[in-house]
Amino acid sequence: MHSANYYDAVNYLYGLQKYGIKLGLKKTEDILSKIGNPHKNLLSVHVAGTNGKGSVSAMIASILMAQGFKVGLFTSPHLVSFTERIRINNKQISESEVVSLTNEIRFEIRNSKFEIPEPTFFEFVTAMAFLYFVRNKIDWAVIETGMGGRLDATNVITPAVSVITRIGYDHKEFLGETLSDIAKEKAGIIKRGIPVVSAQQEQKAEDVIFTKAKEENSPIVAYGKDFKGILKSSDINGIGFDYHDPELITHDSKLENLFVPLPGEHQLFNACIAIKAAMLALMQNTEYEIRNLKLIREGLASTKWHGRLEIVKNEPLIMIDGAHNPEAANALSDFIRKHLGDRRIILIIGIMSDKDIDGILRPLLSLASDVIFTTPDYGRAASPEKLSEYAASLGYCSKVTGSVKEAIDTAIKISDESSHSLILITGSFYTIGEAMETLGENAIMGDLRETV
Repeated sequence: MHSANYYDAVNYLYGLQKYGIKLGLKKTEDILSKIGNPHKNLLSVHVAGTNGKGSVSAMIASILMAQGFKVGLFTSPHLVSFTERIRINNKQISESEVVSLTNEIRFEIRNSKFEIPEPTFFEFVTAMAFLYFVRNKIDWAVIETGMGGRLDATNVITPAVSVITRIGYDHKEFLGETLSDIAKEKAGIIKRGIPVVSAQQEQKAEDVIFTKAKEENSPIVAYGKDFKGILKSSDINGIGFDYHDPELITHDSKLENLFVPLPGEHQLFNACIAIKAAMLALMQNTEYEIRNLKLIREGLASTKWHGRLEIVKNEPLIMIDGAHNPEAANALSDFIRKHLGDRRIILIIGIMSDKDIDGILRPLLSLASDVIFTTPDYGRAASPEKLSEYAASLGYCSKVTGSVKEAIDTAIKISDESSHSLILITGSFYTIGEAMETLGENAIMGDLRETV
C-alpha cells in the first residue's frame, strides 16, 4: 500500500512533465549547488548511446558489485514503478526516501536566494539520485543519460570512464536529423583526459566520437578494434561468450565461457563494453584495482535487467521487449526468428507517435501470425487505428484494441487456439510497462511514465 505522502511526491514529480524536455545543464547545476553539489563527490561511470545503454549500465553495476563495492545505479525510463530509476546494490529507493528527498529539494528550490525556474522532471530526479547516492556513501555510481549527452542533466558529472553504446536514429527532434548530429550530442559526455569506451559504430558516428576524444585528449578504445567478444551460445536464457582483450595479458588470465542472463546476440558487444568499462574504471584508481577477474564472471552472471527479451509468463508464453526504434526492432525480429520462429507469434504493439513507425513495424509485422495494435495510456501514443491502417497499406491484417489490457486478453484468447504460440508485446517502454502491470506488477501512476 502506497502512503498518501508518496502519492503527493510522485504526483508532484510527474506534474513537472508539463515543463517538457529542456536540454541544458544550468538549472541542474543550480539545483545541485543548493543541496551541496553531491555530484562532485561521486566516483562514477557515465553511459550514453541510443541502444543498449540500460543493459550496459546494469552489467557495469553488477560487475562492480561483485568486486565488493556499494554501487548506485541511475537509469530511465522506469517500466512500472518510479523507484526503479534509483537503486543501490539492486535495491530500489524506498517510497519514504522519495518523499523526504522530494520535499527537501523542493524546499531548497523555493527558498533559493537566486530564483531557480521550476525544473523538468528529469532535472529534478537527477538531482535526487545524486543526493541519495552521496547520503548513502556509495563507492561507485553508474549513471545512464536520459537523452543525448552534451546537454543531458546527468552531464554535470566528471566520471572515471565515459561509455558510448550503439548510436542510431532516435529523438531526432531534440538531437538532430543526421547520424553525425546525434553522435555529436552523445559524444558530449566525453571529458578532458577521461577514458572512453565505445561500441562498434557506423563510420559517421565513429568519426565524430574519435574526433571529440582527440580534441579532449581522452584515450579511447572501441569494440572490434581494441577488444571483442566471441559468441559461443545464445538462447532465450542469455548468451555465452569469450572476452578477448590484450590488456588481460598483464593479469595472466583469460575471460572465457562467460554468461550473461540477457537474451539476444546484440548483448555480446554490450557485455564486452561493460567488462571493458568496469575494468578501466577500477584501474583509474590505484586503491580500486580489480580484485579478482573471476568476480567479473560472477557479476555478469548475476545481472538483472527487465523489459529486454524477457519472458514474463509461461502459460501462455508471453515475452516483452522495449523495441522503440528500428535498430531495436530489427534485433528483436532476428532473435525471434532464430529462437522462437517455430511458434505462432501473436504480436501486441503500441508505439509513440513521434517514433519511426515504419522502421519499427516493418521487421516485426512479417514475424506475426496475428497482429494486435493497442495504445498505452499516454498522450504521445500513436492511434492504434492509424497503425492498423499503415499495416494494411503494407498488406497486413490486424486487430485494434483501446488498451493494453484488452490487447492481452484478446491475445490470450487467440493463444488458446494454439498450444505452440508466443505473445510478443513491444513497441515502447510505455506499452511493456502497462503489460507488466496488467500481468501483476505493482505500479503507482504508471500511465505517467516519462521517456527520459
